[in-house]
Amino acid sequence: MATDELIRSFREALESLDRLRADEVFSQVLASRTPIEAVEQVVVPALEQIGTAWQDGSVALSQVYMSGRFCEELVERVLPPSDPDRKHQPRSAIVVLNDYHRLGERIVYSVMRASGFELFDYGRMEVDELVERALADRLRVLLISALILPSALKVKEVCARLKASGAGIKVAVGGAPFLFDDQLWREVGADAMGHSAADAVGIVRGWMEAMR
Repeated sequence: MATDELIRSFREALESLDRLRADEVFSQVLASRTPIEAVEQVVVPALEQIGTAWQDGSVALSQVYMSGRFCEELVERVLPPSDPDRKHQPRSAIVVLNDYHRLGERIVYSVMRASGFELFDYGRMEVDELVERALADRLRVLLISALILPSALKVKEVCARLKASGAGIKVAVGGAPFLFDDQLWREVGADAMGHSAADAVGIVRGWMEAMR
């Protein structure tokens, strides 16, 4: 089966929440590809297409979330954290700044893991705790999700303090305030802004290339 057809079949199984069918397609992919190739050539494109479909309103947020969670399980099964294909990844983390609602952060986390990335899940943090933890963990990449404007504005302090530390941590942001104002991410000092979970994968991949 051609790659495009495998992606289509895998995506359709995910969108219909048919775990057995998705597992079958993924097994077909693994029959002719290494685990990392299967993730990069089929899983990631399928999740990116589902993310795009959510943006244009043709799939529900629940489908995005469940697709990411199921793919995360598949990837963990074939590509454990100790896999050498992951050894060159930058130390990364994802966090919700101040907000209590974590759904967006969980979707991005699941899609990142399903795309073969290892990252810390910091949960919900305040500015001081986040800066301290990011520096202590020697992060290179920090993904911040903000649901409301006051939380988004606090990203400015986080970015300023991280840059002042000289640690070289790249910050990518996402969430409703940044979608409503497409220049807000620049105003708070972030290095990038993602419209979707798939964007986060692309942003980190790009940074990885620059860090080599």
